[in-house]
Amino acid sequence: MTFKGIFLGMGNPLLDISAVVDEKFLKKYDIKLNNAILAEDKRIPMFEEMASKYKVEYIAGGATQNSIEVSQWMLQIPGEKSYMGCIGKDKFGKDMKKNSKAVGFNDESTPTGTCVVCVVCVVGGERSLVAHLSTANCYTCEHLKRPDNWALVEKAKYFYIAEFFLIVFPDSIQLVAGHAAANNKDAQEKVLPQASIIFFCTGFDIYRQEPSQKVHGWETDNVDEIALKTSQWPTASGAYKRITVIT
Repeated sequence: MTFKGIFLGMGNPLLDISAVVDEKFLKKYDIKLNNAILAEDKRIPMFEEMASKYKVEYIAGGATQNSIEVSQWMLQIPGEKSYMGCIGKDKFGKDMKKNSKAVGFNDESTPTGTCVVCVVCVVGGERSLVAHLSTANCYTCEHLKRPDNWALVEKAKYFYIAEFFLIVFPDSIQLVAGHAAANNKDAQEKVLPQASIIFFCTGFDIYRQEPSQKVHGWETDNVDEIALKTSQWPTASGAYKRITVIT
């Protein structure tokens, strides 16, 4: 069995800008310990300030890219994974390429997405994340359909796509999920029948709310019961039982 390209991730590539900061920096930009937020306009200056005032480390990141890097490390086989996302044609985009062999769609007009990692030296250690998605939001379905990129989809057997990506690029996810189901491969609502493993975090809450309850005919907001119900929904391929994981 060949493992080359067996695992494909699709997500938001973010260049992590990591540094140990002080409480004054956190207070200035209204950042709480052990938190993860998106950068609003008032926080945009913090990216440049961190790079100029603190000793920073640049790391190719983003939730999906981190996950497939771990899979690469676990399998210990070169070329096992592929990754798709959108980065800019700027300095941070070049830094991303140095740290990753990701297949990226380059956008000339928008800067590469970044994530400030504020590390605070307290007992036990704490960190807070502030993400500026920028070009990560510019990915297109047309890029996915390019023959050289679609070849990576056809080669892969396992697909990992984070909820963050699903919210912004549902058409791309449907395209990949449909291919996965049609070929009996392991890959909100339209995608679920085509997925054999689902990890729910905050996205799970929609199934506990009143509109969703009525649509599905459920009479419970119990986490265990809804997890069981979502795991029992039919799969498009009919070949697998679904595993539902709630974090």
